[in-house]
Amino acid sequence: MPAATVPSQTRAAVTREFSIKADLTDAYPLKSPSELAPGECIVKLEYTGVCHSDLHFMAGEWAIKPRLPSVGGHEGVGHVIAINNLYSGNVRVGDRVGIKYCIRSCLNCDQCRRGFEQNCPERIISGFHVDGTFAEYMVAFTDHLIPIPDGLDSAAAAPILCAGVTVYNSLTKLDTPVGGWIVIPGAGGGLGHLAIQYAIARGLRVLAIDAGSKRELCLSLGAEAFIDFTECTNIVSAVQTAVGDPLGAHAAIITTASNAAYVQAGWYVRPQGTVLCVGVVQEVSGLPMARIIDAVR
Repeated sequence: MPAATVPSQTRAAVTREFSIKADLTDAYPLKSPSELAPGECIVKLEYTGVCHSDLHFMAGEWAIKPRLPSVGGHEGVGHVIAINNLYSGNVRVGDRVGIKYCIRSCLNCDQCRRGFEQNCPERIISGFHVDGTFAEYMVAFTDHLIPIPDGLDSAAAAPILCAGVTVYNSLTKLDTPVGGWIVIPGAGGGLGHLAIQYAIARGLRVLAIDAGSKRELCLSLGAEAFIDFTECTNIVSAVQTAVGDPLGAHAAIITTASNAAYVQAGWYVRPQGTVLCVGVVQEVSGLPMARIIDAVR
């Protein structure tokens, strides 16, 4: 039941044609509490992050495209202000919650049962299939809301809901031993700066790669070594030197949309190591496939 007055229209940044320019309006339609379907709720948003994939969706740059008009965004934090009257779960009006990329899934298929709801064939993506977090109010689904702990600031929580969970989930795939080296290209970016912190929390040693302007940030977050890719003429050799082993690093998590970063990782990650592919590129050319195949067989 609603605990606050819910407007019939909301302020929102609306994509009406494929462009990174959105139309800011105060009159975007919003469901009333009586119109909510079972499992739906209304969230009054306080903060939202902007993911680079939002810009790709808005510009229509990928093969799959959102409907138009649409409201993007999938890194939102706010409070539940209304819930469908038939709902009997744990979410309550007044709860502070997070909105993530996968805003709903079937929760019953093989992917969902294994904890990979983002790969559910019936997944619904916030800001793509339904209106997202670039608004003051939005309709969300109770079974995929993320409770935000009291001690976590809302502004800090918002980017964790995409960049944070993306790199954290990737790092859980590693079997790199404690004390092993992980290289993070793009370490000073939205994904990379969180990857540094999560990798260190998992007991890994971090070698950060980024432009020189990001050196201080990366080192302050705990990276043990830093390579400025704008000045380094041989990234592979520099990695081997930094980790003190000609075999190279144990792992890499690519957090930049760079073809070169993927190719270089194919050379500087040691045999039986792991390259985590996070930075989105349309295709990668020049991978050293012979070395990669030899390293894992």
